[in-house]
Amino acid sequence: MKKWMLVSLMVIIAAVPMMAHANTSNDTFENTSCLATPNSDGCRAGLPAMHYQGLLDEMLLNPAPNVRPLPPNENELGRFAFRKLVNPNGTVIYDAPGGGVIGTLDAGFNFVTVSNYQEGWVEINPGQWVQDTDTSPYRPSDFAGVMINDDGLKYPMAWVLVPSHPAPYPGAELDTSRDRLERYTRVNIFESVEIDGWRWYLVAPETWIIQTSVAKIQYTQRPEGVKGRWFGVDLYEQILVAYDEVDKPIFATLISSGLSQWSTNEGTFQTWVRIRSGSMTGAEGQTDFYSLENVPWTLYFDGDISLHGAYWHDGFGYRRSHGCVNLSITDSYWIYHWSLDGGYDLPYVHVFSSGEYVGE
Repeated sequence: MKKWMLVSLMVIIAAVPMMAHANTSNDTFENTSCLATPNSDGCRAGLPAMHYQGLLDEMLLNPAPNVRPLPPNENELGRFAFRKLVNPNGTVIYDAPGGGVIGTLDAGFNFVTVSNYQEGWVEINPGQWVQDTDTSPYRPSDFAGVMINDDGLKYPMAWVLVPSHPAPYPGAELDTSRDRLERYTRVNIFESVEIDGWRWYLVAPETWIIQTSVAKIQYTQRPEGVKGRWFGVDLYEQILVAYDEVDKPIFATLISSGLSQWSTNEGTFQTWVRIRSGSMTGAEGQTDFYSLENVPWTLYFDGDISLHGAYWHDGFGYRRSHGCVNLSITDSYWIYHWSLDGGYDLPYVHVFSSGEYVGE
């Protein structure tokens, strides 16, 4: 499998395996003579020794990608007090603490924002109160993407998605005596080899990681008719890249697009409206019912499909939505304002796939 997590629509409610994908890369190292005897005479870590030695200085001099992490936007992360509704029988809404019942909200994946608190009760909207025990506090992910320097990426960059110990050579058992590469770690890819249809990436000296554990930045060309600042969304790698007017990559980050049953459409779209904050609901009366308040920094581009902030999960890099492109709060704020500051109220979004998913 490519990736799997606990997922549903835009949220975690059921175990659903992600689609696996086939190798479509054309940048894989083709000399495979050392794969069978990775550290024999003339070989080191699965590569010809001379080739590996040529990479070693670069790996030591470039231990991390030459990018600038976008600082977490603490103002945005703390702007709302989010709570998840957790009563499995649904939530009763009252007109005051201990007051009369004015409505109910079916059980589902439901989030609210708290505006007031009083002795075991929380106010979720003006004149709407629920019992505190029906809620659970929830802090948004502080993950954020990276600004790409003017001179670009010296080496291809990837984020680690699955916390993994490295392998000493391609296809080897993972070395649990080595430090684990944690989720969201940024790595350079210095070399790539293919074994049994999967790529293995060399990210540090004698440090290999399989492609199923990472998301790699893949650039794309400006589609015909696209003007100004624009966004490329790669459904295969689950990465968004922001391009300026001269097609220079400015920013890259992890996203979460639609699950297979609610797949995000490929194509080139111009956004048609932008909304600073709004509510999203769907699947009423169904097991995947959801109700989400104050969804921030939304750019609709394909009917009711949009780029928007997602405060209810930290699963970026995995498909998990009803079709929308989920971003972290920090990233959605940056994208919303960067496109607007450039004079492009309705920027283009190009959705593509740099590879093909081939099974569950």
